[in-house]
Amino acid sequence: MNSTLPVIAGVDGSVNSLRALDWAADAARLAGARLHVVHVWPITPMPRALGDAHPHPVPDPADPVLQEVRDRFAGRTGVPETRYLSTHGASTSTLIRLSAQARLLVLGSRGRGGFTSLLLGSAGRAAAMRAACPVVVVPDERRTEPGAGTQGRVVLGLHPEETSDAAVDFAFAEAERRDAELRVVTAFPNPYPLLVDPDSLPPGHRTSAELQAHAGARQEERLRPFSERHYPKVAVDPVLAQGDVAGRLVAASRAADLVVVGRHRHRLRDGGLMGSVANAVLLHGHCPTAVIPVS
Repeated sequence: MNSTLPVIAGVDGSVNSLRALDWAADAARLAGARLHVVHVWPITPMPRALGDAHPHPVPDPADPVLQEVRDRFAGRTGVPETRYLSTHGASTSTLIRLSAQARLLVLGSRGRGGFTSLLLGSAGRAAAMRAACPVVVVPDERRTEPGAGTQGRVVLGLHPEETSDAAVDFAFAEAERRDAELRVVTAFPNPYPLLVDPDSLPPGHRTSAELQAHAGARQEERLRPFSERHYPKVAVDPVLAQGDVAGRLVAASRAADLVVVGRHRHRLRDGGLMGSVANAVLLHGHCPTAVIPVS
């Protein structure tokens, strides 16, 4: 990842976007990166000519939303170098465009205007599915557990055959910056179909113990290069879980500072690349969730 790229926080003045802003400022500080605060006015001015659909910068710098951010940061210590951008246009497409020149895009789970129902609507899904950089979504405060942000744990959902190296590296790097434990959750299937007697299965059918051992070996194989070569100081807690990995990650998010999931490698019908696991954690997770694009 280019270390000169900024962390972008999308704000709209809502409480949730300001919580995401604080998370983004902390992430930028830990990474030694600049923070870019972006407010997209949801109403696009009348284009000067037919086909002129590019966002228009706001000529008046006194954007009340960005002024609120400046006031919020005034007198606060540890705030990274911060720049402000106020523009008109569609919030999602504007942020996706800006993500091509960012190391991280941070959004609140719900907001007003262009961010309304961010997680549940198509706008938020588009940002998480199509941004060029990792996207972190900070959940509504009502879903956050006591002690959020101080658990000392990052959780990675690892599918040994599907999760990209970029997602694994992101999780290790965040754990190292935060001096946190990295818990890696890998699921393996239930070998026994519902209502089937295990004793009736044909010879050669793999047992639960065999499937667990295979999953553990593949998990260890994927993690070894990162643990040994790049992040030897990060303590790794490998977890093998049978069945529903999405449910396990949502449960783990109650005692985590960040959950990291990768986009699905197989293209979905709507052209996106976010699988059901990432979507479930975004919808139900209790701590910030990072969705990492496929390199």
